[in-house]
Amino acid sequence: MKIKATIERIPGGMMLVPLLLGALLNTLAPDTGAYFGSFTKGMITGTVPILAVWFFCIGASIDLRATGTVLRKSGTLVITKIAVAWIVAMLAATFIPEHGIEAGFFAGLSVLAIVSAMDMTNGGLYASLMNQYGTKEESGAFVLMSLESGPLMTMVILGSAGLASFEPHHFVGAVLPFLIGFALGNLDHDFRAFFSKATPVLIPFFGFALGNTINLKVIMDTGLLGIVLGVAVIIITGIPLILADRLIGGGNGTAGVAASSAAGAAVANPVIIAQINPAFEPVAASATALVAASVIVTAILVPIITALYAKRFGNPQGAVENQEERTESLNH
Repeated sequence: MKIKATIERIPGGMMLVPLLLGALLNTLAPDTGAYFGSFTKGMITGTVPILAVWFFCIGASIDLRATGTVLRKSGTLVITKIAVAWIVAMLAATFIPEHGIEAGFFAGLSVLAIVSAMDMTNGGLYASLMNQYGTKEESGAFVLMSLESGPLMTMVILGSAGLASFEPHHFVGAVLPFLIGFALGNLDHDFRAFFSKATPVLIPFFGFALGNTINLKVIMDTGLLGIVLGVAVIIITGIPLILADRLIGGGNGTAGVAASSAAGAAVANPVIIAQINPAFEPVAASATALVAASVIVTAILVPIITALYAKRFGNPQGAVENQEERTESLNH
């Protein structure tokens, strides 16, 4: 049976499929973890420890000796994405109440949901798209995008926008596993090779545990709004990313389109931030549902839009070269 191959045909499938299975289990049998206890409970409720190990392994996989082209491309995309999310947070805070909108079509929408959906890129999806429609250097920009992973940037945006206050040690705690992994991976390349292999392995476990924090009834209640949020993420972040890629990154804009998705890991941010700052607890559940919906929407639409954009504005020669390299690799 080709189960893995089938899952990988779905954009972000190794994250989204386990996430949906976990959400289904949590919706239909929310007490499963408590009933079985032990390791089963640990797998179902282990979002934070699994995520901590994942951050460590991501840090260990990043090589400090990245090329200037990769740094320019990835730095341009990462900074633009974060800057757009910060501006949107500042604007949204003037219209959205502290505990989110509680009535009407936009019920459940909060600044936490908006920032969590917009400030992180689905790096795996980006890398796979640029491997097909871009250059090797553009695909390599995925490396620096890993710095967006986790709640740190969301916390920075919320804090700098005056929407929340976090103690300094909370910022340190959010990034410490990543920094330790980064240090070890660059001090000893054997560590990098060892820990980097675990990064893709942990994704489905993290997705499943994360899914068990989601109630599908909440997603159904906010589903249409989640679709709107997903489309908004693509439009609001995509246009600045295209311009930044063309004007600063030296590309044709395809990388900007490919980076306009919402990261699967972003689904965890509302819950983690609510644990750090209880003021966000009232909106954490609805924010999680909205971000999950936007992840699915962007995972489906971004590959389609990237393909169309690359066909119209991309570099056909680069795509041909990439295809020739992949063919040559398979032949060997």
